Amino acid sequence: MAKAITWSKPASKALRAAGVRVAELDTSATPGFKGDKRAGAELLLERQAVLSDLQEKLYANGRSGDTRSVLLVLQGMDTAGKGGIVRHVIGSVDPQGVDHAAFGVPTAEEKKHHFLWRIRKQLPKGGQIGVFDRSHYEDVLVVRVHELVPPEVWGKRYDEINKFERKLVDEGTTVVKVAMFVSLEEQKKRLMQRLERADKYWKFNPADIDERAFWPAYQEAYQAVLDRTDTDYAPWHVLPADHKWYSRLAVTELLIEALQNLKLDWPAAQFDIDEQKKRLAKA
Repeated sequence: MAKAITWSKPASKALRAAGVRVAELDTSATPGFKGDKRAGAELLLERQAVLSDLQEKLYANGRSGDTRSVLLVLQGMDTAGKGGIVRHVIGSVDPQGVDHAAFGVPTAEEKKHHFLWRIRKQLPKGGQIGVFDRSHYEDVLVVRVHELVPPEVWGKRYDEINKFERKLVDEGTTVVKVAMFVSLEEQKKRLMQRLERADKYWKFNPADIDERAFWPAYQEAYQAVLDRTDTDYAPWHVLPADHKWYSRLAVTELLIEALQNLKLDWPAAQFDIDEQKKRLAKA
């Protein structure tokens, strides 16, 4: 019987952002995993079951008063696969235990407030896995690239973000940050697929083509994010995302690691079990 293909090292270590140069990243690589698409798909099914069990324990503990939570932050250019992560990874767990928020262009109301105002409103409650499809990092990425505010404004936000995430962690939220990168060529391929399939038209935005002209500027902005906000308490993971199957497997592993580190167990009964058995027998 052939030996099952697994990770050569934990995904959190294989994808750690420390020392990564965005402009030099091989977006077709599969760090830490030597198997092919088929092996990845088979392992994903196994690991989804593990993730589902751990997430249920987190949710059960939250229902019993545990205030701990997990926040998955997904950042990436258009077509990087953030939606696929939500569908194929987060979609494998109980939706009752998930808080999902997608952050687009700030509304008129949101623009009246500090940039973290809308973020704080969407933070996961105890027992929940929160998922941010884009996040507070938009305010040092898009804002920087398109010069929406002066450098002296967005330049202060790195430290503000670090303090914000430090507080989150101190209050019991495990922060899992994933920066997803596709090549310019892979992005063009995915955009073309959206234009060739009627069921994908809704995902296409003509502005995505315009954004391709800013690719070098986005690489610089992402590099600054990694350099300034990769911390021991809220580390960045850099995910080569040309292979969707690998992206989904990697994020599944990152979430499993985060949940395992919480050392979860099923909450103890808050009632006399024998007494309730007797009552039920007589009912």
